[in-house]
Amino acid sequence: MKDTKNDEIMQLLQEQKKPLVPRTEDEMTKLLSRLKKIEGQVRGLHKMVEDERYCIDILVQISAVNAALKKVGMQVLKRHTTHCVADAIKKDDSEETIDELMKTIELFMKI
Repeated sequence: MKDTKNDEIMQLLQEQKKPLVPRTEDEMTKLLSRLKKIEGQVRGLHKMVEDERYCIDILVQISAVNAALKKVGMQVLKRHTTHCVADAIKKDDSEETIDELMKTIELFMKI
């Protein structure tokens, strides 16, 4: 059963859909800026491991990266729900859309 769920989630990810409502320039700027900061944090983690830093220090930074990624994920999920899902429900395409949303939330909660 678990493999089937994972297969469904992977299929969902591979569909490569575009947002119904394109992100605004401001949304893109904020999202990309936040991701660049996270990228910097990950490079810092890499350096901490290379420098053989104390395990607890590394774990604290891993926790910070995870929290930052979850925050970005929640922003993307919120936007998806308020635009794509809401639009599909208005067009009476709710069953498939809600199924897709639930699979996405399930995947997101595994992070």
